[in-house]
Amino acid sequence: MTQQHEHDPAHEHEHEHEHEHGHGHQQHHFDQAFWDERYGSAESVWSGNPNPQLVAQAADLTPGRALDVGAGEGADSVWLARQGWDVVGLDISPVALGKAAAHAVVSGVAERVEWRQGDLLEWEPGDERFDLVTAHFMHLPADLRRQVFPRLAQAVAPGGRLLVVGHHPADHETVRKDFDEHFFYTGDGLLAELDLDGWTVETNDAPTREMVGPDGEPVTIRDTVLRVRRP
Repeated sequence: MTQQHEHDPAHEHEHEHEHEHGHGHQQHHFDQAFWDERYGSAESVWSGNPNPQLVAQAADLTPGRALDVGAGEGADSVWLARQGWDVVGLDISPVALGKAAAHAVVSGVAERVEWRQGDLLEWEPGDERFDLVTAHFMHLPADLRRQVFPRLAQAVAPGGRLLVVGHHPADHETVRKDFDEHFFYTGDGLLAELDLDGWTVETNDAPTREMVGPDGEPVTIRDTVLRVRRP
């Protein structure tokens, strides 16, 4: 899997990419060949800016070791590294990771980021633990989400945090009508799916922001934002 990086200021290609994520039952949309072709189709698929909810949620955290799940072209990983984090950027696409590594070099943080190629649907954290595990706009069919997201929680170190950001179900009635409704989730829904006994819920919110819709019209969307801390 790979993640969606939001575009500023107009988010001009955001809807196109979300449309692709909205057909997850077509399994080829999750495989390496699909994402290699996607990332090879343009010099830059995304803006190079970090996801805004990552900035909002991680700016106040003490840097440690972070896992950026679905790193794509590396904007989130590079931003974290600039804040002082040691980052592992995980993505299924070697093409994306090549761009991400180049971004890190240009940004002067290459020594702080380790890029790893892997399929999230098969990925296991093993014994590795991270002070921050972050996943943005990782929209999977509900059955796969219930398999993958608990592994993200498993990778969080004691005292560390899991940050998950996604599209709120309210968007299903506006700009994302062609999404399967089972791809959307709320913070409460994620909490019900994850085994987080004893964890502290630090953020469970659905903030709004503006984007440009598929026909160029301004629309208001909501992000599901869940940040939890492991005891």
